[in-house]
Amino acid sequence: MSRRILIVPDKFKGTLTARQAAVAIAAGWSSVHPGDTLHCIPMSDGGDGFGSVLEGALEAIHQTTATLDSAGRPRISDWWWAPGRSVAVIETAQTIGLALLPHGQFHPFQLDTFGIGAVLRDAVASGARDCWVGIGGSSTNDAGFGLARSLGWRFLDSQGNEIRRWTKLTRLIRVLPPTEPLQAKCRFTVAVDVDNPLLGPTGCSRIYGPQKGLRPEDMIEAEAALEALAKVLREHLGRDIALIPGSGAAGGLGFGLQAFLDARVESGFEIFARASDLDRHIAWADLVLTGEGSLDRQSLMGKGTGRVAARARQHGRPCYGLAGMVEPLASGETSLFTLSRAIVPDLAPVEAAKAEAAHWLEELARQVAPMAPTRGACGGVQGGA
Repeated sequence: MSRRILIVPDKFKGTLTARQAAVAIAAGWSSVHPGDTLHCIPMSDGGDGFGSVLEGALEAIHQTTATLDSAGRPRISDWWWAPGRSVAVIETAQTIGLALLPHGQFHPFQLDTFGIGAVLRDAVASGARDCWVGIGGSSTNDAGFGLARSLGWRFLDSQGNEIRRWTKLTRLIRVLPPTEPLQAKCRFTVAVDVDNPLLGPTGCSRIYGPQKGLRPEDMIEAEAALEALAKVLREHLGRDIALIPGSGAAGGLGFGLQAFLDARVESGFEIFARASDLDRHIAWADLVLTGEGSLDRQSLMGKGTGRVAARARQHGRPCYGLAGMVEPLASGETSLFTLSRAIVPDLAPVEAAKAEAAHWLEELARQVAPMAPTRGACGGVQGGA
């Protein structure tokens, strides 16, 4: 009997988008089981690809806005508009993404989130009553300071002079909000995939700053600037947003969206799952296939692939994890996946796997497909091996 196969991969970072990964897995699987019914739902938990993934789920219309990237260079940014739901989807990596910058050319002290403001204003002007903002993949570490300035917030020192660079926030004494706040016209939801606070040893500067170019000697200056911002805003707003889990996401943009747009924080995966009606599709399926570049302990602790596997288990469906690499689990650790297989090292070495990622992922799916249980055995997690 033919099976119903649900394919829900995340991106394979640096090599394949979630959509490309889904196509490769489907091609490999169907070459072995041409009679199976396949349904693909590319996944995103708020980072790169968040907009394009939700475009299909919401039947949204692709839009563009002329703005600036994080280095202040002209940029045409993509966003998505679902008029039937009055929902706009913003992927901030389309404006301030690290991948948009030449490697090593800009230091985070030179970058900010100013360009996002134009995109948000366009979305609200189009009629959005809800705006979902995915913030992964950023190049910035300004806690949304640039975004706030673009929305009309003013930041003043003791002399009443306006502060225009986030590294000078140590002089901050007072903030002045805009006269017409954007949140009066639209509800904002920030999609995050981490729970870091803004400051401290697990805050944005120390945990994510190094991958953006912050050096050890920069940490004191970066932390002091964000701490000063958090202090003045705590006094202005009457609440301490810096401590809220997710405030440290995307260089503190999670903090900024809450502070300056009264945004609520939500798991990017949960937004995706709800928009795509994931539970209904898992209930339909006999077998779920998911995957990402690396299946590891983080996958078991809340990353998108692990959450797909957990949902599959709740529905009594087996779930296979396909990856570029699979981290060996320590004794006593239990995987959520019924079966997990990797391209590296069994099928190809690392460089070859990266160079022809789609080919090798298709081949991995082709090799896993014969392990699938028959349809009658697919109703529980015992299927596969």
